[in-house]
Amino acid sequence: MVFSVPVTVRGYELDINGHLNQAVYLQYAEHARWELLRASGLPGEKMVAAGIGPVVLEQTVKYQRELHLGDEISVTCEFEWTGGKVFKMHQQLVKLDGTISAQIEVVSGILDLQARKLVADPGAALRAIAESPDVLGL
Repeated sequence: MVFSVPVTVRGYELDINGHLNQAVYLQYAEHARWELLRASGLPGEKMVAAGIGPVVLEQTVKYQRELHLGDEISVTCEFEWTGGKVFKMHQQLVKLDGTISAQIEVVSGILDLQARKLVADPGAALRAIAESPDVLGL
């Protein structure tokens, strides 16, 4: 399942070249991931209460087209459950005309907040407390 969140580029997010600052792409991606978790019934406080939290282990960004002030985009999220302690998230920043501005590949895990180690089966940990695990591709 592909989840998406609309975002409009704001003036204070631009760099000296007049396009979206490279770090903001990652902020948009993180915002979309939190919205996805919330849509599945997993707001941050619920995960903390369950003793777990998501962690990003690696991110790769492929910048393809500039984004400018006022551009309206969708930030997509799609899980890839790979087995083991980690999973992947495929994300795109897509303009309304379908142009892909960036692709972001994320390797993540679920942290046991007491042990400070990744849980063995992140999908099972999320499925156990999610209200809508289908939103997570589970």
